[in-house]
Amino acid sequence: MKNKFCTLFLFVITLAAGQVNAQAKKWTLEECVDYAIKNNISIKLTGLDAQTTKVSKSDAIGAFLPTANVQGSHSWNIGLNQNITTGLLENQTTQFTSAGLNVGIDIYNGLQNQNRLRRANLAIVAAQYKLVKMQEDIALNVANAYLQILFNKENLKVQEQQLAFDNKQMERTEQLVEGGAVPKGDLLDIKATIAADVQKKIAAENALLISKLSLAQLMQLEDFQNFDTTDSDYPDQSSVLLEQPSTIYTKAKETRTDLKAARADVEVAEKDVKIARGAYQPRLTGFYSFATRAAYSDKVVGVGPDVNNPTSVIGFVEGTNQNVVQNNFKPILGKRDPILDQFNDNKGHSFGISLNIPILNGFTVRNNVQRSKIDLERTQITLQQKELDLERNVYTAYTDAQGALKAYDAAVSAAHAREESLSYAKERYEVGLINVFDLNQAQTLSVNAQSEVLRTKYDYIFKVKILEFYFGIPIYQKQ
Repeated sequence: MKNKFCTLFLFVITLAAGQVNAQAKKWTLEECVDYAIKNNISIKLTGLDAQTTKVSKSDAIGAFLPTANVQGSHSWNIGLNQNITTGLLENQTTQFTSAGLNVGIDIYNGLQNQNRLRRANLAIVAAQYKLVKMQEDIALNVANAYLQILFNKENLKVQEQQLAFDNKQMERTEQLVEGGAVPKGDLLDIKATIAADVQKKIAAENALLISKLSLAQLMQLEDFQNFDTTDSDYPDQSSVLLEQPSTIYTKAKETRTDLKAARADVEVAEKDVKIARGAYQPRLTGFYSFATRAAYSDKVVGVGPDVNNPTSVIGFVEGTNQNVVQNNFKPILGKRDPILDQFNDNKGHSFGISLNIPILNGFTVRNNVQRSKIDLERTQITLQQKELDLERNVYTAYTDAQGALKAYDAAVSAAHAREESLSYAKERYEVGLINVFDLNQAQTLSVNAQSEVLRTKYDYIFKVKILEFYFGIPIYQKQ
């Protein structure tokens, strides 16, 4: 029994030590962003799209190379078929082997290969921009989730401070009730307030846990149970607010990755139009082929009299009707030549050039050109729309950041006023000028004011992050 108790005790100590070690690491914003960029599923999928464009470039390069194909066949012919040696139809079983090589190369095809290679290079650039855009979006989402954790942490501290204050107030009220200075109902009100404080504290703990879980899932972190962040603080001011919205928009047009990707898409669509138009032009190709064969039948080595049918009638003499006959001969078969010798003797080459001039092909080329032009116009309109969206987003972000700063300053002023009001209420309660209900009201207003300061603070920080993001400032500054 004693040994079992010791084993259980050591197990609990080991488990506790493991939990402490697991909880020892606290993630910074930089670490969270870096980890998310490496492991987020959306980024991985976008990265696969970028790899696909590299394969497409390999296809475009391969189009410049000649095509070469080797073919071979070996056949068995059973029954009535032509003897390739005598040319006669016979019931026999023969074997025949053939082999060949075909080579072809495009000499000119309307510069389609060149344009496909240029398009592939542009598609790689566009895919890289889209990958960076996805990384930026994920980084912004991580920053928002990270700031939400910091807000929930500070909000939990406020709720804990409120609970601690009310517990001390309950002790003080118990003394006053015992001394007869305040009625017992005040003590009951304080206990009810403490119960409400406990509920608020539990809600704040749950909100913190959920915010941690949300960030851990965004990062694709497996060990999210022990995930925690550093208690970092952020400055309340940003130099980017000193810039004019027009300046920020001008800078954003030069640096925003989504605009770069949209411009690259326009260039890709322009190449598609050139590729489609290339089908209007003639196509000149060169070809070369090599072929050889071998037979497994006996070959004809000579001719001799046909003893079974020495003669045959080929006509008659007019007037006398006398038959005209000729001697019949049959081929003398000998052993076939060696297979390798046959391949060497029967080989042949052919080469040349082929010109294909398109005249009428069911409007296929014309329709492909029209589709490409429509796609080009669509990408151009998309680029224009993204520029308009960017301008609207920049001005909105600037207005939101300015408004969030004003809201934060107002919340700080209100919190100071509520704190002074609470101090004054405490003094009046101590001398019996107000009851506990009025004191609780002052305390609740003070706590709400502190929570509002936290909410406006992190709302302002995130809106400034968005504005800095448009200005080209990264989500975090590497040390």
